[in-house]
Amino acid sequence: MTQAFDAAAQQSLLETRAEAALALARRLGADACEVGASVDQGVGVNVREGEVETVELSRDQGIAVTVYVGSRKGSASSTDAGEASIRDVVEKALAIARHTGEDSAAGLADAALMAEHLPDLDVHHPWPLTTEQAIDLALACEGAGRRMAGIKSSDGAGLSSGEGVRVYANSHGFLGSQRGSRHSLSCMLIAEDEGGMQRDYDYTSARDPRTLLAPEMVGESAARRTLRRLGARRPATGRLPVLFDPTLAAGLVGHLMGAIAGGALYRQSSFLCERLGASLFPEWFSLYERPMEVGAMASSPFDNDGVQTRDNVFIERGRLASYMLSAYSARRLGMATTGNAGGARNLRIDAPLASRDALLERMGRGVLVTELMGQGVNGVTGDYSRGAAGFWVEDGEIQYPVEEFTIAGNLEAMFKGLVGVGEDIDTRGSIHSGSWLIDEMTVAGA
Repeated sequence: MTQAFDAAAQQSLLETRAEAALALARRLGADACEVGASVDQGVGVNVREGEVETVELSRDQGIAVTVYVGSRKGSASSTDAGEASIRDVVEKALAIARHTGEDSAAGLADAALMAEHLPDLDVHHPWPLTTEQAIDLALACEGAGRRMAGIKSSDGAGLSSGEGVRVYANSHGFLGSQRGSRHSLSCMLIAEDEGGMQRDYDYTSARDPRTLLAPEMVGESAARRTLRRLGARRPATGRLPVLFDPTLAAGLVGHLMGAIAGGALYRQSSFLCERLGASLFPEWFSLYERPMEVGAMASSPFDNDGVQTRDNVFIERGRLASYMLSAYSARRLGMATTGNAGGARNLRIDAPLASRDALLERMGRGVLVTELMGQGVNGVTGDYSRGAAGFWVEDGEIQYPVEEFTIAGNLEAMFKGLVGVGEDIDTRGSIHSGSWLIDEMTVAGA
């Protein structure tokens, strides 16, 4: 059984230590200081072929201190958030700051922007789970999948459950803290026929363990996904429509957000530099974030600068309406922070939604992509090339599985070529999206 985790006590302790680090930095000569501290505890089990492979009980903590001496910045961190390490971390941060060059963009976010509305966003749901119970759930998940006719073996099932506390404080007097939890259960299976072996997986993930799918449902879904890949062939080569499965469509949103992130913009390493207001998507498509959404996977009332988070619209009726900026990147660009230090939180799409069948019918002939491999995305040019697997579509109907091919294009052309979004929205992560149908990409197969 895991050691009891008293989240309230840990939260109070981290807040006290963060305030102690701020006070020490002031005494030692820092003009400004910010502190981040966290502690996490969890259990993870993996089973394979009905046997326990690994059991991991984890407890991690850490503290990071950033100090400013004039416009010079120094940062140091430690995996020990105890009192004894605070002085060492603060002294190291100050030593670094005194030897670094001046940076006019360095410094805390403006005091007037500090979060004042700090509601409970219902993101902390501990799971009083013993190690034995975790093993039983993983075994039930794998067993349900292995019992499906046609499944040859298993690549394992795993359960992960964790909770933690994070604290951020700075010398403006801001102190914010949040408790959170995350739980997941997954299964990967193997099937075989005369054409060879195939594998696939499925999973469930949530803040609240009561909303996880039943283990048997996850295992059976993993089995169905695996079996449907048997008999895969290489598709024809050509310029074809491509339908991205929801999890992969969320990845396309991720590439967009990387391209409009302040760090990429001020380094001139994005294909969307100086493109505010540009038409990137069809006018029926909008993309926004909801950081204060109750119970969501990435909800937080303050960002990593302590700035109050807010609803942001990044794509409005097809046009790039906003970049994603922290206080530092905003200063480098001569703009204002969007409350996105640490990234976007709870991205949502506003678009007309169509059924999977309707998207396939509109596609006619092309490929449905359910798996991507490799990292062939160039953020500077937007060029996109990935290994893929999925299904061949003819006359609007799935015909057979396909593998060992690549899809290639350019992200900007892909965004403009978006012709439909599916109603099959995947809500397991922080980006909620259905399938995306892109009008044309290069498919390199047989």
